[in-house]
Formats: sequence, C-alpha cells, structure tokens
Amino acid sequence: PPGRKVLIVYAHQEPKSLNGSLKKVAVEELSKQGCIVTVSDLYAMQFEPRATRNDIVGCLHNSEEFNYGMETWEAYKRGGLSDDLIAEQKKVQEADLLVFQFPLYWFSMPAIMKGWMDRVLVQGFAHEFPNCYDSGLLKNKLALFSFTTGASKEMYAKGSISGDIRYLLWPMQHGIMHFCGVKVLAPHICFAPEYVSEEKRKEMLNAWAQRLKSLWKEEPINCSPEWYFK
Repeated sequence: PPGRKVLIVYAHQEPKSLNGSLKKVAVEELSKQGCIVTVSDLYAMQFEPRATRNDIVGCLHNSEEFNYGMETWEAYKRGGLSDDLIAEQKKVQEADLLVFQFPLYWFSMPAIMKGWMDRVLVQGFAHEFPNCYDSGLLKNKLALFSFTTGASKEMYAKGSISGDIRYLLWPMQHGIMHFCGVKVLAPHICFAPEYVSEEKRKEMLNAWAQRLKSLWKEEPINCSPEWYFK
C-alpha cells in the first residue's frame, strides 16, 4: 500500500548476480505499489561488521573493562553511538518491512550482514529485557529473509544430508528478528541458482515479483518452535 516504508538490507558483491536482480525486482515492484524503499547495500557501503570500541563516541561508561553490550546500550541512551549505526537505526525505525537479501554462507548469513545485526540491533533500541520476543521493541514491524542457496532443494529436505532448510532459519528469524518483536513472513528461497538454466533463473525472478504483489496480504508465520522443528 502507498506510503509503506521498506528497508532492504542487501549483501552481495555483484549487482549482476541473482541476489542483485532479486534486490532490483523488490525495489521496482514495491516502488510501483507506492512504497518508499530504502536499500542498505552493505558491500557498497563498506559496512563495518566488527563490534568494536569505535561504535561508541566519547567516554566509556566503564573504562576499566570493556563490555560491548553494556557500552552500546549506555551510548544509545545518551545518543552516543557512531554515525553509521545511528543512520541504520533510523532506517529500521522508519521501516514497516525489513527485507534481508543475501546468499546463504555456511548455513547462515554472510559476515557483513551478521555484523549489521550485531551492531545495529543494540539493547535499548531493538530489545530490552524483559521486552523481547512478542514484546520486543521493534514490534509492529515485519521481516522477510530472501536468499539463495548453493545446494538443491532436495538436499535441504527433512531427512536429507543438510536437514530441513527451516532449521537454519531458527537463529535468524527467531533468535534475531522475533527476539526484537518483529513478525516474520515466510522466507523466500531460491535454491541452487548457479546450477539451473537462464530460463529457470528468470522464473525465480518472476516468482519473487509475483509474491511481492500480494505481500501485504500475507500472514506472518507462527513464531513457535513447531514451525521450525515439527
């Protein structure tokens, strides 16, 4: 619907890749719907994935012993986080929907995107115990993980060598997004694009474009362990 804000956090080095095309399709399709779309192109931004002392501007809360979680929490409260973090938090704050677009690396997201999660979703901003899971501070937002795999769909079936693809989504969807109160839409997975025909890749892009047309009507997944492990 017009006016909805979408943040696409995108992690791929090559614009001509399938991930690059999936991101482009999302920008085009959502913009066509009247959504306001922002992209954080992590490689292009040379986004810093490491959680370090540089994330805190000015004096430390405890200069004797460095505790990243505590220091970023205190810095967030006084507006003392580094500019790159403040910029990303502002994008997250404004977004109705977060789309994460990436190739699966070692059953997980690429380091640069994990670093985005580590650094941007600080305590006080995204969660603050006991305000986590359903009462996480980012409630009323939606997230969608859209990614490509190296292995085929068969290899990610239950009972196969890699196990059910849903197992891998538990840390990302549940441990990060749901923990922060975000509701999660079903993932969008393009299996083994490197090993299929050009024709098949076009179909993948088409399927994504089609899904985006009715995305806002979708119900989030059931945020319970059963969805992942049943």
